[in-house]
Amino acid sequence: MGMYKIQVFTGTALGAGTFNKIYMNLIGTIANSGPHKLKTLTTFWPGSKQTFTVESQSNIGELLLVEVEPKPRSLMPYIDDDWFCSKIIVTTPEGVDVLFPCHCWVSRDEKLILRHSVALLKTQDTVPQLLAHRQENLKKRCQEFKWSLYALGLPHTVLATSPHELPLEVRFSFTREKEFLFTSGAAFMKLKLENPINGTWSSFEELNEILSKKPKTYEYVENNWMTDEFFAYQFLNGLNPMIIKRCSKLPEKFPVTNEMVKGFLPGTSTLESEMKKGNIFICDYERLRDLEGNEINKKKQYLAAPLCLLFSTQGKLMPIAIQLNQQPGPGNPIFLPSDSENDWLLAKIFVRNAEFNEHELNFHLLRTHLMGEVFTLATMRNLPSCHPLYKLLIPHTRYTLQINILARNLLISEDGDFPKFTAIGNESMTTFLKRAASSLTYSSLCIADDIKERGLETIPNYYYRDDGLDLWDIIYKFVSGFVSHYYKDQDFKEDNELHSWLTEIRENGFLEHSEAGFPKSFCNVKELAKFVTMVIFTVSGQHAAVNSGQFEFGGFMPNFPSSLQCPPPRHKGETTRDSVLETLPDISTTINTIAIVYLLSQESADRYPLGHYPEELFSEEMPLKLIAQFRSALQDLEMKIDTRNKKLVLPYTYLNPRNVDNSVAI
Repeated sequence: MGMYKIQVFTGTALGAGTFNKIYMNLIGTIANSGPHKLKTLTTFWPGSKQTFTVESQSNIGELLLVEVEPKPRSLMPYIDDDWFCSKIIVTTPEGVDVLFPCHCWVSRDEKLILRHSVALLKTQDTVPQLLAHRQENLKKRCQEFKWSLYALGLPHTVLATSPHELPLEVRFSFTREKEFLFTSGAAFMKLKLENPINGTWSSFEELNEILSKKPKTYEYVENNWMTDEFFAYQFLNGLNPMIIKRCSKLPEKFPVTNEMVKGFLPGTSTLESEMKKGNIFICDYERLRDLEGNEINKKKQYLAAPLCLLFSTQGKLMPIAIQLNQQPGPGNPIFLPSDSENDWLLAKIFVRNAEFNEHELNFHLLRTHLMGEVFTLATMRNLPSCHPLYKLLIPHTRYTLQINILARNLLISEDGDFPKFTAIGNESMTTFLKRAASSLTYSSLCIADDIKERGLETIPNYYYRDDGLDLWDIIYKFVSGFVSHYYKDQDFKEDNELHSWLTEIRENGFLEHSEAGFPKSFCNVKELAKFVTMVIFTVSGQHAAVNSGQFEFGGFMPNFPSSLQCPPPRHKGETTRDSVLETLPDISTTINTIAIVYLLSQESADRYPLGHYPEELFSEEMPLKLIAQFRSALQDLEMKIDTRNKKLVLPYTYLNPRNVDNSVAI
């Protein structure tokens, strides 16, 4: 016999409260208390904390589990009244507080069994009731979270066509989903955009007048997008800092000669000597080769697969040659800064359109959203709620499934915005994504390895690299301390839940080919810590780097055109300012694309910055200490970046921890 004090915490989201009657059963090593109705004069309203006393008629032993069951009141038997329970704290007769994390929706007549907050590997779970709960937890999850084929050769996705089909455990709050849909519909109003009409732009000045209120970075882009220096700067610190590589040997398909570029190199220097010094860089959009352009408003659109050569000198990166397609020849000239202003400008615009496709589809959609979905689904299906890695990773999966479902429905479906307003359309988009997926490697998702492979260790003023490496190191230190606390060397071979998690990531992410280099198993703390750091960095820092600046860098259309209405020029000297304007997206496409990138850049009202874990999932001293140290290190990095940015004309803010979310949540 004994008296138990029970504290029940209801979430704060709209609709989190309930009128249902709540019954609770305490389950121990010896017996259970039986269901007790939690008697309250009020409802369980949002944000409430309510305290109850339950008397057990028998000795239940050590408290292990809490069974929660909402039941409808007799006057409201048919009202769907889900309840969001944050947590339950039970104080035993011995005065010990036991935390039972919940943080999910509970439907009426559904029995939810919660386990205490202590994280354990399966080999450490020796109590039969806890082992049974662990197995049932995974069995239920595997039934609720299923893989689906999106397209052959691409990462698998969750089997759900609407966020409403997701299990209650991860379902969107009403406000979050409505916010996404409303923001999409209200973007025109918020930006004070006029209803778009078909037609071409008459001048660049006309483009400048689209928005009346502009962020500072947007204004900077608007004022500097034509300059070579800013064009090149974006390869390092713009929306896509991922494609530029050091060039040690010119590819045969890009026959740039010394005679062509001698005027852009110092003194008597040559391409060969500058390549040896590590000063020549290349951007190759080979994945766009031979793709057919879409039709927009019944008009053919065009794609290019350019190559761009750049020279780094005196702390500045400058473009020195552009070829607009992969196959060299008379109809594919190499454009130079010494060509006519309009020739050179149009060549750069085609590169920026190639950037749009590489950025949005490869480095944004595939490498953060789709990979984040693979990580999320594998975590839900293979790691029970008591597994240390589940507790570590679950905050980094928040809203990812919902956002991706909405994106598939609204943006990249057959009748979505991408087919409507981009040159790559739908069929070519799928071909491009398959090419991108086949090139995905483990090292390319690990920033230090990626920077080294691309030869960018020493290029100056590469703030994505500087901030990203700092952020990776902070995450790695946190994860390494966490993993070493829960794992000993022998645990890696015995943890079949961990092995299943990794196997599903490899199989469903199409990462099994040997060239991808993804691990097949983990043998020590260092290997697992690196992989988990990669997962967290991908869905937090990397996503922020390629997502947050979409409106600032991409809202001014000529800098980030989603489509081009004329084919790449085949000869020099034929481009005029009017033909440049005719090549740009039409007015309707421009206005709609501005609204889309605005939507994709907006912070949600309930965002969780990196390192913020409002859900109490741990009660042990060591993980709580590691989280505190993690947050302190992130704050130090914030100050370091703030200090640096004060000296910059254009601050780089996207990897400042205060601007990085825990997960792919937009």
